[in-house]
Parts: sequence; structure tokens; C-alpha cells
Amino acid sequence: MAHIIVDDNEMLEKAIKRFKRMVEKEGIIREFKKREYYEKPSTILNRKKKAIARKLLKKTRKGHSDY
Repeated sequence: MAHIIVDDNEMLEKAIKRFKRMVEKEGIIREFKKREYYEKPSTILNRKKKAIARKLLKKTRKGHSDY
């Protein structure tokens, strides 16, 4: 859970920016969007397989670019 302590002499805008940075760093918004709708287990598995395939393709392209 992200929380910040705001000092009396700290500007509110600065505290909000600090809070937004902390939320982004912890991935709270990303996690919320991911869980917003139900996703079937087969869909999750397919998405993960595609991500792995993209990663391998990118790795092989990067490795062969030296020639």
C-alpha cells in the first residue's frame, strides 16, 4: 500500500508528484488494469506463450545482427 507523509511546509503539488511516482513504481495501476476484468485461464496461458515467443524472437534477432 502506497502512502506518503506530507510535511507542513511541503507544497501539495510536490507531494502529489511523489505519490504518483510511488504508485507507478509499485505497479498498482498496472495491476488494477490487469485485474479489472475476468480473464480465462486459457487466455492467460496464450498471452504468456506469445510474450515468451516475442522475447525469444527479439533475442535471436539481436544475436544475429552482428553478422
